[in-house]
Amino acid sequence: MKTVAEILKAKGITQTYTIHPSATVLEAITLMAEKGIGAVVVTEGEAVVGILSERDYARKVLLMERSSYNTEVADIMSANVITVTPKHSNEFCMQLMTEKRLRHLPVLDEGRLVGLVSIGDLVKDIISDQQSLIHQLESYIRGE
Repeated sequence: MKTVAEILKAKGITQTYTIHPSATVLEAITLMAEKGIGAVVVTEGEAVVGILSERDYARKVLLMERSSYNTEVADIMSANVITVTPKHSNEFCMQLMTEKRLRHLPVLDEGRLVGLVSIGDLVKDIISDQQSLIHQLESYIRGE
């Protein structure tokens, strides 16, 4: 299994999008739509203070009939952020995401935000590893 650092490198995306807790939900949702992402990390300075996902928006704005125009990110973000480090394995992240029902994990290196991995990133990595193994086994069987 690969490490989070290897998965981030393979993604090739070096920017992790962040937003301030005092920003409006509309600003956050607009950012996510423009960048084609499902979550944004909420930061104050260098500190990660939350994460806001499409799920948070659906459950805490739409269903509660709040306004995206005047509701602040801080009011609906998930504040108890579970993070990983670049040294954690794909397997560890998958287990953590399954147990905690998460779709995104911010990656912190010595307390500094260095990336974000999604469940899709992890599944893509596993599929790639399995395809490689299948190819190796087929080559072995053919005697190549």
